[in-house]
Amino acid sequence: MIKTLFIILLCAILSACHPVDIQQVDIAAPAQKRSALKVGTLYGPQIYLNSELGETGFDYEMAQRFADYLSLPLEMIPYTDRKALFKALKDNDIDIIAAGIAKTPNRSQQFKLGPTLYKVNQVLVYKEGTPEPKDIGTLSGEITVMANSSSVNTLTQLQKDYPELIWNQVSDKDNEELFALIAKGELNYTISDSNSLLINQRFLPELRAGMILEEKVEVVWLLPPKDSDRLMSQLLAFWHKEKRAGTLEHLNEKYFGHVKRFDYVDTRAFIRAIDNILPEYRGMFEEYAGELDWRKLAAASYQESHWNPTARSPTGVRGMMMLTRPTATYVGVDNRLDAEQSIRGGAYYLKDMLDRLPESIPDSQRVWFALAAYNIGLGHVEDARRLTESMGMDPSAWRDVKKVLPLLQQSKYYKQTRYGYARGSEAVHYVDSIRRYYDTLVWVDNQTKQMEIIEENDSIEVIAEEAPINTNVSAQQP
Repeated sequence: MIKTLFIILLCAILSACHPVDIQQVDIAAPAQKRSALKVGTLYGPQIYLNSELGETGFDYEMAQRFADYLSLPLEMIPYTDRKALFKALKDNDIDIIAAGIAKTPNRSQQFKLGPTLYKVNQVLVYKEGTPEPKDIGTLSGEITVMANSSSVNTLTQLQKDYPELIWNQVSDKDNEELFALIAKGELNYTISDSNSLLINQRFLPELRAGMILEEKVEVVWLLPPKDSDRLMSQLLAFWHKEKRAGTLEHLNEKYFGHVKRFDYVDTRAFIRAIDNILPEYRGMFEEYAGELDWRKLAAASYQESHWNPTARSPTGVRGMMMLTRPTATYVGVDNRLDAEQSIRGGAYYLKDMLDRLPESIPDSQRVWFALAAYNIGLGHVEDARRLTESMGMDPSAWRDVKKVLPLLQQSKYYKQTRYGYARGSEAVHYVDSIRRYYDTLVWVDNQTKQMEIIEENDSIEVIAEEAPINTNVSAQQP
């Protein structure tokens, strides 16, 4: 009896000293079996894209960092259907959903939610040229939204105040397809998060933002409702680390910071220029861009001259790349109005700016610094970097330097610098515009390639249908 009591007491003491050991083993078990981090996602410019340039997207970059943090390879699994995506998580076919998903009460009940990535507004989307909707309760047409999207939750909440509110739900179309139908006038309205709309306006400038239906909706990752405590703990630790490092702020600026200015007329003009003007000069941009993506060089040229080889400005800059006379001499251009010479010279000068930047600036951001230097000079960019550092920010992060560049127009700040006054706000606008043009060029290229694949597949099917069927088959043929 005494021996039994002693064993019970010993077990109780050991349990009190180590109250979470058993639980930790249970929680860690799924992670020990994991050979890769499987992340379910959706296609979208700000979420996940896979092109000849590699994989990109806010969620992709964060997922890759998390996989690195766990010392696991990343397996990004894109879905085209939200219902299938959510089912995959419930069935433990994937570990996480990272797909620009908004937090809703229903999702909070079904899944574990990670910390907030960023916040968006839910807005009503309509077509340019149609009457601006003023009242959600008296719309002149139908609302069409994706099934299983946060838009359904937004509308369900609004229906409590507007009992007559109805909408269509579609499961065979994604967000971008609905945008395209709105732009064509085939649908009246849809609902979108504000960031997604801003990004897609670069490709479909006919889209317009109507009334805000819900403000500051949190965008989060989703984890399985069961057996994911260990992974959630790791995610929270990772999130804290990346937030302190400024990663979230950097990615927000990278994917959303340059899309907030939207100019309908300029965007329409740029898309027309891609069709009508760019084909004549594309080969030159590709030839002289070197290791730089030719579309960044082409975007810079459009910002400079709208691809006009005879462009001139009152300040004396000329040509496709708007070179000054001293710069033209420096890069070996004797005729600034010759398109090929100008593109060659501009490419050389931009590469020179890239080479002269400090090595501390990451490769992914160097071109934005170089373009700012192309616009206002490397000396002024270095002045802005020094000011940025003196203010306790990162002088090698474009997100921080772009905040400081406009201060070069204020005497309080430029009198502290070596090179003095500069139109820093113009440089920020210049770089942001080039980034928007570049994104549009990438989108157009991707659309063209998709169409080529579709046409190639269609032609193969036609050939197969037209091929004669040989009914005289030898009996000896295997």
